[in-house]
Amino acid sequence: MSVFAPTRAFHILLVEDDEADAMLIEEALLEGGERSIVQARDGVAALEYLQDPGARQPDLIVLDLNMPRMNGAELLAILKDDEQLKAIPVVILTTSQAPEDIAMAYNRHANAFVTKPVNLDDFNRAVRSIDSFYLETAATLPT
Repeated sequence: MSVFAPTRAFHILLVEDDEADAMLIEEALLEGGERSIVQARDGVAALEYLQDPGARQPDLIVLDLNMPRMNGAELLAILKDDEQLKAIPVVILTTSQAPEDIAMAYNRHANAFVTKPVNLDDFNRAVRSIDSFYLETAATLPT
């Protein structure tokens, strides 16, 4: 597998309502290379960000399942039904180990399912595999 140097920061939308978890996840993501991170506290805020024509579309969404207003399962369903958003890779990061949550996530085309308390090695491995795929396959517009 060849490694390409990104021409811009890998942009991540972190959808997490727990501040302590968000700080830990953000630290882990920033250790992985050049990244920019935007955080949303729940599915409603994430959807507002994603539908804002002035906001930069993320290269990856890290999504908690258990949140107020709109949970991660609801947001994932909306994302994967939206023509403009469905191609964005999604890593589910949650406390749930319930088989029905894991099945739901993969049935709705999540790219990875990682449980909290997060095993940072597993999490970083999932994010790196998506990074590598993105950097090696994504077409970019000529400048």
